[in-house]
Amino acid sequence: MEFQRRHGMATRGRPWIGVEMDEQEAVMWYRKAAEKGDVEAQFNLGKCYYYGTTTGIDRDNQQAVMWYRRAAEKGHLGAHFELMECYEEGKAAGMDMQEVSWNPTRQAVRWYRKAAEQGHRDAQNNLGLCYEKGTGVDMDNQEAVVWYRKAAEQFHNDAQFYLGECYEEGKGVDMDMQEAVRWYRKAA
Repeated sequence: MEFQRRHGMATRGRPWIGVEMDEQEAVMWYRKAAEKGDVEAQFNLGKCYYYGTTTGIDRDNQQAVMWYRRAAEKGHLGAHFELMECYEEGKAAGMDMQEVSWNPTRQAVRWYRKAAEQGHRDAQNNLGLCYEKGTGVDMDNQEAVVWYRKAAEQFHNDAQFYLGECYEEGKGVDMDMQEAVRWYRKAA
């Protein structure tokens, strides 16, 4: 509880009660909690390293990936998404060189899947794109439709549009112009 109180005040500040924002203190509390296994602190420390702070931490992709991975392995949804973005953008390059089959695109897909399976709509849409284009996985339009639909049903505009395209072009589903128009309208 002390961590929650202190890091909340340090990151947002409470000037009306005499607590100013202090990034260095926030990073100190994140680190203490993260090292003790606090998942939210691990995720937030990853963000600090990924984006850098004005006074506390320089950008460091390796540290960001390490902390995102620790949080993701404990099921933190945001960490799954941030980690896959690191892999997709190549910011995790060299992190998994001990893995014989290291491939940043396949690693991104792995983390997309973990987040998508937990209901993260951006990850579901991106996983659909991977299947449609054969990026990091074998091309499979039917599987792309499955993931687009999951994201589209959560009001993800791009997924709604892509699902409309699938129906219009008969990719992964039977061609159906009425269904295509229905999804295009939702995306608009």
